[in-house]
Amino acid sequence: MKGFIQTIKNIWSIKELKDKLLVTILLLLVYRFGSHIPLPGVDINEVNRFVADQENANSGILGLLNSFTGGSFKRASVFALGIMPYISASIVVQLMGLAVPYIQKLQKEGESGRNKVNQITRWLTIGICLVQAPAYLTLVTSQILPYDPTSSYAIYVIPPTNFWFWFPSTIILITGTIFAMWMGEKITDKGIGNGISILIMVGILADLPKAIFNAFEVDPSNGIFFLIEMLGLILVIAMCIMIVAAVRKVPVQYVRRAQTSSSSYMRSVTDSVRSYIPLKVNAAGVMPIIFAQAIMFLPGTLANYFLDEGSPIKAFFAKMADPFTWEYNLIFGLLIIVFTYFYTAITIPVNQMAEDLKRNGGIIPGIRPGKETANFLDEILSKITLPGAILLTLLAVLPAIVKLLGVEQSLAMFFGGTSMLIMVGVILDTVQQINTYLLNHRYDGLMSSGRTSRDI
Repeated sequence: MKGFIQTIKNIWSIKELKDKLLVTILLLLVYRFGSHIPLPGVDINEVNRFVADQENANSGILGLLNSFTGGSFKRASVFALGIMPYISASIVVQLMGLAVPYIQKLQKEGESGRNKVNQITRWLTIGICLVQAPAYLTLVTSQILPYDPTSSYAIYVIPPTNFWFWFPSTIILITGTIFAMWMGEKITDKGIGNGISILIMVGILADLPKAIFNAFEVDPSNGIFFLIEMLGLILVIAMCIMIVAAVRKVPVQYVRRAQTSSSSYMRSVTDSVRSYIPLKVNAAGVMPIIFAQAIMFLPGTLANYFLDEGSPIKAFFAKMADPFTWEYNLIFGLLIIVFTYFYTAITIPVNQMAEDLKRNGGIIPGIRPGKETANFLDEILSKITLPGAILLTLLAVLPAIVKLLGVEQSLAMFFGGTSMLIMVGVILDTVQQINTYLLNHRYDGLMSSGRTSRDI
């Protein structure tokens, strides 16, 4: 404890790091405050009363979106769309970089090219919001917070059928996303860590205390089972850290040549510098889970709109939209493995890595530069991606498994999946940045070894 307190003092003694942390904390407080501001015409007190009685937004894709926005989604907040439209736009632009020559050209132009790509992403975010905002208002007024003039819940001060509810709400939802995007970029520039990821992480963490309390409240007399749940949660966090931080180090040797001369002779000296390429076991991160979830929930969503009640096909798709059924998890797991290989293949350019090594005088011992190096890296990547994909799949289906063992549903969602991976990944990245500042000022890091990766 004494060492931890000293570390906090060291962090606070570095003015630049202290200022970055204060900026980050301030913007996060603004974001959390905004998540409790309702859209115009919505009574937040009635919303809270309704949500406390109805858990209709705690599962499926709605529960996932709600966790990413820190509860804003089901509260009809001005930040209800959160930062997800920007994430969607970033993914689209990243995929466009594989097929659109103009985007490929911008990605190779350095800082100016990245600025143009960011600008394209911002405009695309607004375009996505123009579609998602009306869709959200339709969803929230029909399912999440249904409008019923005869109900005892007077949620809407202004009827949601009124133009003066829809038009201002649409503008405010788009503005809320743009403001959240701005805060994320400011945290990245002026604060500590990746701002967009931190906003998502804070939204997810906001629901964790309530989930733990609900799990304890289910059966307060069974304290042993609650302790087992907490121990299991710690083990899952350890598993996430292993998946996020595990790397395969590929040794690289850089040849450096220097010449010395005098009046009597000229001598050439060849020196070598050893380094390594860190290939992540889970290079795809949480993207395979996100892609797989989108595909799993799409058929069920379409079936709700186009198929009649009682249809066997609609009943089948309803099972496929329930993350706690074995049918869902079987297909979900297979999709994660497929998308892990797909996303790793498009994001890790082994040919470009081999070309950069050759250009900079780097060689992998025993492997010829060029095509053989690319094939060697591709072979290693294929071998380590399989265990990474299996572990990622196990983590994704773990919530359904622990729910069958009796864990309360809201807490079960933290036993794996996208939420836990995002939290662990963001925390490790932020700790690594803080460690860098501490070590540069000759202080001990937050971790005793100063390392945030695991070698395999």
